[in-house]
Amino acid sequence: MEEAIVLYPTPAIGHLISMVELAKLILTHHPSLTAHILIAPQPYNAGSTAPYIAAVSATTPSITFHNLPNVELPPTSSPNHETLTFELLRLNNPILHQSLLSISKGYAIHALIMDFFCSHALSIAADLNIPGYYFYTSGVGTLAYFLYLPTMHRNTTKSFKDLNTLLDIPGLPPIPSSDSPKPLLDRNDEAYKCFLDCSFSMAKSAGIIVNTFESLEPRVKKAISDGLCIRDGPTPPIFCVGPLIASSNKRDDPATPASCLRWLDLQPSQSVVFLCFGSLGLFSVEQLKEIAIGLERSGLRFLWVVRNPPTQDHSLAVKAQPEPDLDLSIRERILSMKSEAKAALCEGGSSFMALAKLSKSWKQ
Repeated sequence: MEEAIVLYPTPAIGHLISMVELAKLILTHHPSLTAHILIAPQPYNAGSTAPYIAAVSATTPSITFHNLPNVELPPTSSPNHETLTFELLRLNNPILHQSLLSISKGYAIHALIMDFFCSHALSIAADLNIPGYYFYTSGVGTLAYFLYLPTMHRNTTKSFKDLNTLLDIPGLPPIPSSDSPKPLLDRNDEAYKCFLDCSFSMAKSAGIIVNTFESLEPRVKKAISDGLCIRDGPTPPIFCVGPLIASSNKRDDPATPASCLRWLDLQPSQSVVFLCFGSLGLFSVEQLKEIAIGLERSGLRFLWVVRNPPTQDHSLAVKAQPEPDLDLSIRERILSMKSEAKAALCEGGSSFMALAKLSKSWKQ
């Protein structure tokens, strides 16, 4: 029987790309495997992922995408869209169960690798005796926050927005409680409860795969691995296998990061305004025009990551984001980190070795 891994991303494009890059990395080291990626429907309009999925399918035949059917979402009073994501993926559990059973008829599934928001899927993996791993698309700094969240929850009855104190999280500098992620500010909000449940669930997984490399965040990585962030049980293995970045072959495109950096090098220090609104920062044509007019009237140099306005198919641009102008010492540090990141992924590097440990763990 052929061998496979199943990956279960949050349906938003940013999470999907990271998960696909993880699949590509694993397949590079284990070409005998096939990767099956389960695509849940989007609980809100974050743009179509179909063009991206079609492009990957055409170039990487060892990755198979499975589009899961829609589920009906109940109404929610939470102001945070993350609540909808958690709820949709929870309701998807019966479909996930059936999909894994279907795939297992033709493949020996070594692991289910699920996104942070897919916390309810861990119980399905356990029921089917499949090792369940989390894939955390950010760095270990925020991972430490979430792993330590149950401890902070037990230590107070107040919401973070009302706590007015510094949060002392192992491996991190003190963080003002009011600077916590927006969905976690109110402990009575449904989103807070979802994130808290997810924190408990991650601690029970077979391991947590992180899109970072060890020399980028050594202090906090050590704090997690030493068991300082999970106080009521063992800490699962942490596999830093990054950085996972979607590559582009359009090197002559004037909008590539290299071209933007060359332009920035020619500008006076601290003279450029940088605008980037993230993966959900979609603006209408009218809004884009208003922003452009404001920038023009300001008279300032600017670097603006502009994405296509939403159309009928709500397609998304998936280009890498350029960097803003930086102080020379910071810039040198970034260039150094780029070299370290490349070394981490090479044979014998920390990410290379973490990936080897990951594959060894699911074969035990």
